[in-house]
Amino acid sequence: MVTAPPRDVVWDITYACPLRCAHCYSESGRRPSRQLSGARLFRVADALVSLRPHAIVFAGGEPLSVPEIFDVARRVGRAGVQPHLYTGGWKLAPAAVPALMDVMARITVSLDGALAATHDRIRGRVGSFERALAVLAQLDTAIGRRRRAGRAAPALGIDFVVVRSNHEELAGFCAHVASRFANLDSVFFGAVLPTGLASRPSFAEHELLDEGQAERLRDGSLRRELQRLVPAIEIRTSDNGMFQMHPDRLAAGEIPAMQVEPDGLVRAMPIYEGTVGSLLQEDPFVLWERAVSRWSDPWVTSLLRSASSPAGWAEATRRIDARFGSDADRARIRERPPYHPPSGPGGA
Repeated sequence: MVTAPPRDVVWDITYACPLRCAHCYSESGRRPSRQLSGARLFRVADALVSLRPHAIVFAGGEPLSVPEIFDVARRVGRAGVQPHLYTGGWKLAPAAVPALMDVMARITVSLDGALAATHDRIRGRVGSFERALAVLAQLDTAIGRRRRAGRAAPALGIDFVVVRSNHEELAGFCAHVASRFANLDSVFFGAVLPTGLASRPSFAEHELLDEGQAERLRDGSLRRELQRLVPAIEIRTSDNGMFQMHPDRLAAGEIPAMQVEPDGLVRAMPIYEGTVGSLLQEDPFVLWERAVSRWSDPWVTSLLRSASSPAGWAEATRRIDARFGSDADRARIRERPPYHPPSGPGGA
């Protein structure tokens, strides 16, 4: 069994979200938020801190929609664990910026295109590109001011989910978008994961990367090309294959983060449906051990070992979700609308 707790924890602290992303793994904004409040929120935070991870990543949904997010992050930081924030950048009140500077160790804003039309289509809301840029500008200015004053400031990153229809915009994104922000530390280009809405057959057919595109993200060749465009910013690329949890990669020591749902339920496997218990009711170490036991389930290992292509991975996701998801999960999956690809050169 596992000999160490998770290095990192990803807590989808709410499923509330102003965006409707076509590839959303959590289907946030389309389901009840399930977010906790008050004492129960802090109980989950304390349980996660007891695992002594390197970082607790607040994701979702939109974490900035949770009123207590600053208090929770401060509590985590004071316990010696790094609080990280992922945001879609729909809105950030100017009054909240100093609090973010004080409590977060890292802030990552999601952007999925070099052009507003591309990002807004993928993110499902007109104006989301310009709003995300405005939030990045706010953060960039505040971080620069603190750094010049010799004060601690969070690292600033951008997360770009690479799909087939935005794949040709990566160079333009580096040259014309990332380069605008003097205090941007990194950009991560990660292949879309065939999970959640991205596991739909219609999405997998049109938007999962082909083998050549995934290989370029994996082998570093694309990273080197993009890095030359913005030498002052760290560029990282990945096919995100570690999230498949292929038995061979697990055996090689690739241990995933613990994934926690808004109400404190712990997922057995981060990107797949199926939980192993609640942090509000059981010891987090027991839940982690229980999660790890799922990784060696013979049915799971056989299924993932045979998923040798992006389409095969998407099919494996659907089968795992159907087997281990709750009745509510299965009902939600049945109601997913088909994906309609964009027309033109970036489409199917």
